[in-house]
Amino acid sequence: MDTTALRSAYKKFLDVAAAPDLGEAADGDWNADQVLAHVLSVDAATAAVALGVASGARPTFDNRICLDRWNLDRIIAEHSGRAGLISHVRHQAAVLCDIADQLSEQAAAVLVPSFLMSDDEVVLDQPVALADLVNGLAGNHVPVHTRQLADLRPQASLSDGPE
Repeated sequence: MDTTALRSAYKKFLDVAAAPDLGEAADGDWNADQVLAHVLSVDAATAAVALGVASGARPTFDNRICLDRWNLDRIIAEHSGRAGLISHVRHQAAVLCDIADQLSEQAAAVLVPSFLMSDDEVVLDQPVALADLVNGLAGNHVPVHTRQLADLRPQASLSDGPE
């Protein structure tokens, strides 16, 4: 698999995550640490599925644990602040991309039973090719959370100057 787009998406995500002025979501949504923990959890789950396929297992992908606030808080507590979370996300993203880079075409085409939720809605409940699961991170998942982090920045810091 070609992970150029995924690596680029992670670079943008991590650049935004490193901003010092990330605040809280106005609508009670996830804060920056919870977003980082979620991405870390999804990356680890996706890497586990990819390794499972490579080993000949028939893994499934279910993102519900990656959305669970208790689990996100547990992941956050395991790190020494945001810098630790960012470092772990950077490392986990590299691991995932390295695994995906080594997948054969046959492994990338394996259908993985997948169950995805977003905002308490089922968005997918069907088998998906492993390549599509990984590429979906680059095309949708990571950019969505990049915007989510960017939205946590104060509006004044996002302007290009006086209007």
